[in-house]
Amino acid sequence: MEPLLARSRWRGKMRKLNPMRSRYPVLPSLITLGNGACGLVSIAISTTAQPQLGATSAAFYAGVLIYVGMLLDGLDGHVARAANQSSEFGVQLDSLCDAITFGVAPVFIMVNFSDPYYYLRILWGVGVLFSLCVILRLARFNVQAHDSDNHDFFRGLPSPAAAGTVAAFAVAMPALLRLTEASMPGLVQTLAQRSIDLIQLSLPALTLVLAGLMVSQIRYPHLLNQWLRRRRNFYRLVQLIFVVAAIVTIHELALPLMFCLFAFGYPVM
Repeated sequence: MEPLLARSRWRGKMRKLNPMRSRYPVLPSLITLGNGACGLVSIAISTTAQPQLGATSAAFYAGVLIYVGMLLDGLDGHVARAANQSSEFGVQLDSLCDAITFGVAPVFIMVNFSDPYYYLRILWGVGVLFSLCVILRLARFNVQAHDSDNHDFFRGLPSPAAAGTVAAFAVAMPALLRLTEASMPGLVQTLAQRSIDLIQLSLPALTLVLAGLMVSQIRYPHLLNQWLRRRRNFYRLVQLIFVVAAIVTIHELALPLMFCLFAFGYPVM
């Protein structure tokens, strides 16, 4: 009886030290499932909501849901660690939901965007390669997470960043279309229309390059971890200045530019 009493007292002390563990034991898993739900709803909007919302609005909301999934994907790990609920089950559940939100949902955005310009078989071929590379990227990350304690860098482009790069163009499209209205100056209309045409033409090639970067050996910094650990250097300051300048001057394209800078800047360097 004494070992049982000691174990019961120890559990009681642990609950007092960490009340989140006893009050919200399934909260991290619910947040992770919310990420997967965002991916499923994004796919549903891309495939069924275009007649009601229009192609541009449907792509916009589908892209926004990918960003909501990114937020939940970043939040679930912090909540799990705060509640001392980190487990192998949570890791695998996170990867399964990531495969939906960051591996499948962006493909539908890319296909709908570029459908008028490309043979559909080519677009789906690029989409399948992108999804497979996301799955490979997640599997490799799960294996390497057990082998290394260094959380300051990723090996290969993270799948949320790749999906966010594709979604960024969908989120920016309504603002670009407003620049083509007759009330805008002629030069602005021309540049905005050419930007839209260029995005629709280049997005499949961009998606293919992103797929290759995810399974590459290129090191990408874990910006959130490095910032929280106060590892800020001169290059980070320069990046921040450029981001602020882009938001102020060309805020319609600021989001795509920021994601492209992260995805392609480190391979170029």
